[in-house]
Amino acid sequence: MTVPPVTLPANGPVPANGPVPASGRSAGSPAAPPADADAILGRQRARESAARTYARSFPIVPARAKGMTIEGTDGRRYLDCLAGAGTLALGHNHPVVLEAIRRTVDSGAPLHVLDLATPEKDDFTDALFATLPPAFVDRARIHFCGPAGTDAVEAALKLMQTATGRRGTLAFTGAYHGMTAGALAATGSVAVKERVAGGAAEVTRLPYPYSYRCPFGIGGERGAELSATYTERLLDDPSGGVVPPAAMILEAVQGEGGAVPAPDGWLREMRRITSEREIPLIVDEVQTGVGRTGAFWAVEHSGIVPDAMVLSKAIGGSLPLAVIVYDEKYDGWLPGAHTGTFRGNTLAMAAGAATLRYVAREGLVERAATVGARMMARLEGLRSELPVIGDVRGRGLMIGVELIDPESPRDVCGAHHASPTLADQVRTACLDRGLIIELGGRFGATVRLLPPLVITDEQTDAVLDRLTDALAEAWRGGRA
Repeated sequence: MTVPPVTLPANGPVPANGPVPASGRSAGSPAAPPADADAILGRQRARESAARTYARSFPIVPARAKGMTIEGTDGRRYLDCLAGAGTLALGHNHPVVLEAIRRTVDSGAPLHVLDLATPEKDDFTDALFATLPPAFVDRARIHFCGPAGTDAVEAALKLMQTATGRRGTLAFTGAYHGMTAGALAATGSVAVKERVAGGAAEVTRLPYPYSYRCPFGIGGERGAELSATYTERLLDDPSGGVVPPAAMILEAVQGEGGAVPAPDGWLREMRRITSEREIPLIVDEVQTGVGRTGAFWAVEHSGIVPDAMVLSKAIGGSLPLAVIVYDEKYDGWLPGAHTGTFRGNTLAMAAGAATLRYVAREGLVERAATVGARMMARLEGLRSELPVIGDVRGRGLMIGVELIDPESPRDVCGAHHASPTLADQVRTACLDRGLIIELGGRFGATVRLLPPLVITDEQTDAVLDRLTDALAEAWRGGRA
């Protein structure tokens, strides 16, 4: 049965089901005529490109949002467990972010000055460097890129090509680094590359540890050990076909790849292997950064010190901002070697500095670790009663639930076939219940949970209740 969505204030108790007044209007003020959601969606379909994604999954028209709650033009409200694909560390329209934006606008600060120094940029850099691992930041340089994470990936790859004089890149199965040329080449998804000529140029693909569907058919610690051994021997094999590369790029937790965390020991092995061969190591922290995994930066779990970190999403406090931070020994660029018009987003720097400081000050990193562990424990406990749950994994508030066909044959690791059809049904059932979740993973069969770090205990329970109900409905429907 479809349950009407419940109003869930950003920081308050869960109310009972019932009519919900629209937010954002004072009592007695005249209500604006409601927008026609169907008409807006129809115009979007007619005018926007076939490449649109989230608009296909969520046929809603958001009109207002606060905290973890989105309200559509029809007054229905939803708990947002997508949070801008991890961009909204503090949820929608957090007071700290809004105050930083208003203060900056009211100050008369220039909103766009390319890469000129501004007080806002200086303050943002201070705030960011205060959060970075000490062994890394002591030798750090920062470069402001275009506004998206993919722009920062391009910059990092180009930087290392310039520094080393080499061209190739080592990247991993399941990786996602963006949609521009170099980032797309490093991305693992075949579907987004197969129609793009030359999309895999100069990239050597290595096996990423994925215990549930281990590339070696073993899983566990042994699978991760084999991944490291394979990498080392391939690089040292004079007939292995791998020319010394400009860099290795990896995610400490694969996001679009299905919330797959890399074992800490494996990450330390990658750092050893690259250090011994003088291969720069780039860690893509676009989605894992700013407390998402229960550490301020995901590299902190393993203790590795990369040569470069790619940062975007949450660092802009919900506004577009992307940077790379790297060891100063690689700073061999000439002036103008990597530019971009929108690398001077003053509002994003102000909002980002406010976000970084708030996350640190309010203990939201530890909160992400605690709530994430609680959520995963409850989801893991559902596996016995809902056999469509094949695997529960993740780190902090970056969680994946891989859905399967429990009646299909098992593979060599004992895993059943993934079920993207069931996952689609669960996503729809969640939306009917006022919960926005998205899918990912190798087969599009992993339910991904990326709630804001400010999620309350009541909201956590509501998310889990609605997801459990949606899973149960899909499981019952599949057996009917």
